[in-house]
Amino acid sequence: MKVPLERVEDVVWRIPKFRPDMRVPVLVFASEELLGKMQEDRTLIQGANVTTLPGIVKHAAVLPDAHEGYGFPIGGVAATDYEDGVISPGGVGYDINCGVRLMVTNLDEEDVKPKIRELVEVIFRNVPSGLGSRRRDFQVTKSELDKIAVEGARYVIERFGLGWPEDLKYIEEEGCLEGADPTYVSAAAKERGYPQIGTLGSGNHFLEIQVVDKIFDERAAKKMGITHEGQVTVLVHTGSRGYGHQICSDYLKVMERASQKYGIRLPDRELACAPAKSREAESYLKAFSCAVNYAFANRQAISHWVRQSFGEVFKQPPEALGLKLVYDVAHNIVKLEEHVVDGSRRRVWVHRKGATRSFPAGHQLIPDSYKDIGQPVLLPGSMGTASWVLLGNQRAMDMTFGSTAHGAGRTASRAAAKRVLRAQDVINELNRRGIYIRSDSLETVVEEADQAYKNVDIVADVSDRAGIGTKVARLIPIGVVKG
Repeated sequence: MKVPLERVEDVVWRIPKFRPDMRVPVLVFASEELLGKMQEDRTLIQGANVTTLPGIVKHAAVLPDAHEGYGFPIGGVAATDYEDGVISPGGVGYDINCGVRLMVTNLDEEDVKPKIRELVEVIFRNVPSGLGSRRRDFQVTKSELDKIAVEGARYVIERFGLGWPEDLKYIEEEGCLEGADPTYVSAAAKERGYPQIGTLGSGNHFLEIQVVDKIFDERAAKKMGITHEGQVTVLVHTGSRGYGHQICSDYLKVMERASQKYGIRLPDRELACAPAKSREAESYLKAFSCAVNYAFANRQAISHWVRQSFGEVFKQPPEALGLKLVYDVAHNIVKLEEHVVDGSRRRVWVHRKGATRSFPAGHQLIPDSYKDIGQPVLLPGSMGTASWVLLGNQRAMDMTFGSTAHGAGRTASRAAAKRVLRAQDVINELNRRGIYIRSDSLETVVEEADQAYKNVDIVADVSDRAGIGTKVARLIPIGVVKG
């Protein structure tokens, strides 16, 4: 099916209501190059399908890194009315609260580069990675897992000493989404979750030692602790692991039945949903919030072991090396927020699937130290390519319900990447560029090669040109840990 497009601005396009089942239009944020990629798969069709959700308001948004996903495109945003809208797990995805956090250090590239191999190896040892990975010297009980699900990052800091109390100020929702109730989480999800706190996992998850390559907004960068080019940073990208995946799987079945029960007609069964006030939606949100908090706790534990690893390699306390948290943001989430719709403020359920919150200066939900600049937005690149720090602003609130891109976005499937690439060739190329990589699986190295992804620099540029996330700093990797 060909999707009609109207150019609205430089890098903003509109898909009008060209089908009778569409309730609102779609805004697409893309350069012509990125738009061409979206037209190669079902990204734009999925964006149009999202507009059929009952209670959807204003428009759906397809972000510059968007590609085909489950139900929603990955890189899709939609808001449904608090009273009359629906909740759709496909608008969150399987990896609930897959997200990213950035830490800054007092070290420069010249300090770290001579020790990069040792540092990556120590981190690889301390932070388990790969499918089904677990840290054998750290295990939680059933009651502790439930407390993690309710209290999030705060619990692992206070109960296990995994991190610094001040970290909480720099995590979305301060590391804990309210409403979590582990009695709504299946035994299968809990069984998968016990051993995986503090683990990186597999797929596109990674941990990188990076260097500040270029600063575009010195004032904002300085506020975040990014003080100069050549400074070393650490990026952690992972989510709720098997715990969140199982919760999604469990509730997709619930929602498929609910769609039939409430007579909701959809063009794609993967958009299965239930009215927000229904028992099914409320149950999903209680379980979903557990996975959100699990992911915040997971990234918190990983950060602690990263700090320990730096201390071990550089023979100094982590505090002396900086290692301060800049911010931690979720990429796959649904949240109740207030936004302006048709000239009035309304409470809406914002579904962000492969999308980063991008709130402006003065917003009540961002840390006090960022109130005068706006929220840090973190865009991880693909393995071995640049990552970006952007800044939220008011235009994002107006255009995308306070959202922007979450990374590079795939252009080739994992199977396609494996057909044309060899792991050793990918590793050799990374080494040639001065990047040391340690991975649990050669297969993952091939699947996540940068050739399988869009150019994250173009994604960041489109976000900046559209005004939904403005450039602050570009970071480039010198060391990579993969699952």
